[in-house]
Amino acid sequence: MAEVTRAGEGFTVEAGVLGAAFGLDPAEVPDLLRAGRITSRCEAGVEADLGRWRLTFFHAGRALRLTVDDGGQILSRSLYDTPGRAAASDTA
Repeated sequence: MAEVTRAGEGFTVEAGVLGAAFGLDPAEVPDLLRAGRITSRCEAGVEADLGRWRLTFFHAGRALRLTVDDGGQILSRSLYDTPGRAAASDTA
């Protein structure tokens, strides 16, 4: 399976991609998503970026940003700190 696939209006990202970025076992990722400890945002490109999507995942003060095309091919990826942005369940 590809790392990112188109799923209707959104995308499905392999658990291994998120696990590698956040230092997690991929088997943990689905439970962390359900618990709200990994959250995400999907943004459609406009104008010059039409046909591109920005998928951003947040976990434990870090973010993974993937820029993908309509078919889900990863065009770029970045990992960065997000100080002060921890999921509510990260602090419990």
